[in-house]
Amino acid sequence: MNWKPIADVATARARAQMLDRARNYFRSQDVLEVCTPALQGSAPTDPNIASFEVMSGGRPSFLHTSPEYCMKRLLAAGYPDIFQICTVFRDNESGRLHLPEFTMIEWYRIGFGLQQIMSDAVALTSKLISNLTLRETRYISYRQVFRDSMDIDPLTASVESIANALNADAGLRQSVGDDVDAWLDLAMATRIAETFPDDRLTVVFHYPASQAALARLCPEDAGVADRFEIFVGAIEIANGFVELNDSEEQLERFESDNQRRGNAGLPVHEIDAKLIGALRDGMPASAGVALGLDRVLLIDEALDDIRNVMTFMPGEKDGR
Repeated sequence: MNWKPIADVATARARAQMLDRARNYFRSQDVLEVCTPALQGSAPTDPNIASFEVMSGGRPSFLHTSPEYCMKRLLAAGYPDIFQICTVFRDNESGRLHLPEFTMIEWYRIGFGLQQIMSDAVALTSKLISNLTLRETRYISYRQVFRDSMDIDPLTASVESIANALNADAGLRQSVGDDVDAWLDLAMATRIAETFPDDRLTVVFHYPASQAALARLCPEDAGVADRFEIFVGAIEIANGFVELNDSEEQLERFESDNQRRGNAGLPVHEIDAKLIGALRDGMPASAGVALGLDRVLLIDEALDDIRNVMTFMPGEKDGR
């Protein structure tokens, strides 16, 4: 039986130093570190996220997939800029870049617009990376990167046009189905992100409104959301947005998510009434980011599998 850790002491030390750099950055920006519960009474409605359900006090609870909901409640309660470094859990995540348990840095800045929060995220990421020399960051809109790489407009493209651009065979077409956003995600992961350079941060912004998640729609163009992602090469390391703080619109999105979950045969989750209540009572205009620390460590240590930055495999069993 192999009981030994995966990551060596040098990698553990690199992780500790990266955590120090993160906290030093936030300290320099006067951002308060907070701690919220990992065990939650409800799960996110997003159909693309699977939660771990556990029994607590004789009723089902869920391990958080992000501290987002609780942190937004803190903002609504009058907290200043805040950050949190915590372990989060997502079911059905496994692979070279995915684990069911991983470390997330999440933070919120009051009054920040899209350009400010993107610059903030780039500044933090640049501090975290110590071994890789980065060229100047590239900022490009979601629409433009699709036009440049695939000569299609993602805001108007049909399933057929995206599938044709990807040279998709019959099996792939059947597997992905008729969801335009699923095809756009596939194109981003397998065609577009593969063109991003390994020595530069690439910031893709203004995702389609249909992929807004908890982001507000762009005030100048309701067809896109004030949402962005940061890549190093083909690896996505951060997802952020200017937050939606309209309680009724957020409730409608959650209800739409649940309808999509039901149509897909997924569990329908109870909507987090406390988050809706916080938004209704007034969360300040703000922007936030979630960054995967393990992926950044993987990149900075020039490793090729996220398991190599972990001490032990999440959920490991005897003999494995």
